[in-house]
Amino acid sequence: MLAVSPALSLPLHGVASTRLLEQRAAAHLPAHTLMQRAGLASARLALALAPHAQCLWIACGPGNNGGDGLEAALHLHQWGKNVRVTWLGAQNEARVPADALASLARARAAGVPFAGTPPAGFDFAIDALLGIGAVRRPTAATGQTDLLGQWLALLQASPQPVLAIDIPSGLDANTGASIAPESIAASALPSRAGARFTLSLLTLKPGLFTATGRDLAGQVWWDDLGVTPASALAPDAWLLGRDRAGSHHRAQAAHASHKGSFGDVAILGGQSSPQAATHMSGAALLAGRAALHAGAGRVFVALLGGAGLTVDPQQPELMFRSPDALDLKTQVLVCGCGGGDAVAAVLPRVLSGAQAAVLDADALNAIAADTQLQTLLRARQGRGYRTVLTPHPLEAARLLGSSAAVVQADRLLAARQLAENFGCVVVLKGSGTVIAAPDQVSAINPTGNARLATAGTGDVLAGMVGARLAGGQTALDAACSAVFRHGQLADDWSAWRPGQPLTASDLAQNHQADL
Repeated sequence: MLAVSPALSLPLHGVASTRLLEQRAAAHLPAHTLMQRAGLASARLALALAPHAQCLWIACGPGNNGGDGLEAALHLHQWGKNVRVTWLGAQNEARVPADALASLARARAAGVPFAGTPPAGFDFAIDALLGIGAVRRPTAATGQTDLLGQWLALLQASPQPVLAIDIPSGLDANTGASIAPESIAASALPSRAGARFTLSLLTLKPGLFTATGRDLAGQVWWDDLGVTPASALAPDAWLLGRDRAGSHHRAQAAHASHKGSFGDVAILGGQSSPQAATHMSGAALLAGRAALHAGAGRVFVALLGGAGLTVDPQQPELMFRSPDALDLKTQVLVCGCGGGDAVAAVLPRVLSGAQAAVLDADALNAIAADTQLQTLLRARQGRGYRTVLTPHPLEAARLLGSSAAVVQADRLLAARQLAENFGCVVVLKGSGTVIAAPDQVSAINPTGNARLATAGTGDVLAGMVGARLAGGQTALDAACSAVFRHGQLADDWSAWRPGQPLTASDLAQNHQADL
């Protein structure tokens, strides 16, 4: 059993791959073996997480996930714990799978206590209601929707710790989207709930690490149940780890290096429009500061709209240039941060001439609205240019001609579609940021938290990606390493500055810890 952490990259497998692995294993094992192993592993983890729990509620559904819960209840009962099982299969035992019926018989024979309602005052719960087989919201046709909804709501809102077996009930294992009944989907906020744990069985599922998955799953553990490692199957995605994210590109640089050894980054954006009373130069400055602290040798800032800044008092190392003075062949262009409407006019030159570019914010919106710009963007792949797009869900939706809700419903799919459509590396920002590239297995980033939900942090990320491109990394490696480090800075912030909020300026200027 392994506690999942950002230390190592790990393969992720969706429902179809997991089922295939399960079928292969079952063909070589005695009947009912996997369910018994799953239940024992769950019971052991529950005991380790809550050794002093006085009353354990085990909520079991009518399928095989419920069978895993029944096996866990059997062991905890035999170990002297006070358990109470609620089971949804009693109304129609004829439809319960054979393995789950076998576990039910074992639990009854062992004297496991069953109840019609959750026990009052439970101090630990095990969620074994739905499992990975649930791909759509339960309907009234089951006759159990109300009871299932009540138990799901109680589990999600419980101030007591909850351990989910395989996947939190109400979560799509492939996408991380909620499939809970409408009445409780997203009704329980993690800030109101107790500690959450998930024991993923056989494989790690992508949905645990993106969209609502990170909040519902909590601390994820993995047990392969003694089955041939999942690496025997091609992964559906990778959970990004420190081993793949790598160290800073200056870590092993020669002593005789100079500023030109680490590349030039040019920030093109920051529109200032006195007529419209809008001034977005701050976004460009944040990206520039981030690129500098992330290791770029030199950083140039070209502001749009006639902004009058010639120096950044907080970061005088930044060098200001007019947009026409930028050298697109040698500089990495970070384009769009605070670019406003003015960015559309410079994009044809950027897309045609910049051999390495990070396109963010207003640059993405301009591309989404102009088919000619889209054609220029697609042509970059054939020229061997390095390109990284860094959309948030709404920007991604505009590029796909879709909606943010559709993007969030399957973040992996949306990121892959963008990467294939435009021939670029795509960083789909959000909880569990997805990094996709044409003809590559996508990665999900495990670092970061709600501290990043503040203005300007996306500009900082764009600057970080630019610095890594300037240091010579491929577009995919630059995106992976920057995204991982960006989130790690937010994760480490409470240790550096306890009790203080994290701003984008703080985020940009704390990259010296990475040098």
